[in-house]
Amino acid sequence: MGENTKKNKTAIEAFIEGARNGYHTSMNFMTPNVVFAFVLIQVLKLTGLLDIIGKIFSPVMGIFGLPGVAATVLISAWLSTGGGIGAAASLYAAGSLTGPHISILLPAIILMGSQIQYMGRLLGVAEVKTKYYPHLFGICILNALIAMLVMNAVVRSGVF
Repeated sequence: MGENTKKNKTAIEAFIEGARNGYHTSMNFMTPNVVFAFVLIQVLKLTGLLDIIGKIFSPVMGIFGLPGVAATVLISAWLSTGGGIGAAASLYAAGSLTGPHISILLPAIILMGSQIQYMGRLLGVAEVKTKYYPHLFGICILNALIAMLVMNAVVRSGVF
């Protein structure tokens, strides 16, 4: 029989290769989104737009037990999950969001994160008809809103 030319990797070699791939993914895909979100929040603060966004979205975000500025986290997350996390971290560091606020937002970030990015990467490649995009986006956004309501109830109940 033919000789196997591919060398079997040891556990250490596999770990090192995985670590390299993880580092590459982090540096090239995740970090730019998080940094962009930090910069965006700072620009919004400096221009006063963050306060305006907070006032406009305050009634809606109040339903979920969140301040109006939390809308920037959801908008950022819709564009990029890493961006949503970066926005949440930036607002937390600035004192605009608290730990319970972050707990309410995290499931929504995960459930509706990166939809704009995935539209081209996944739906386009899978040749999903564009007429279905609003339905697919809507389901994710509805799930995120329900998750925020549930998390708000959990946070208010004092379970954690």
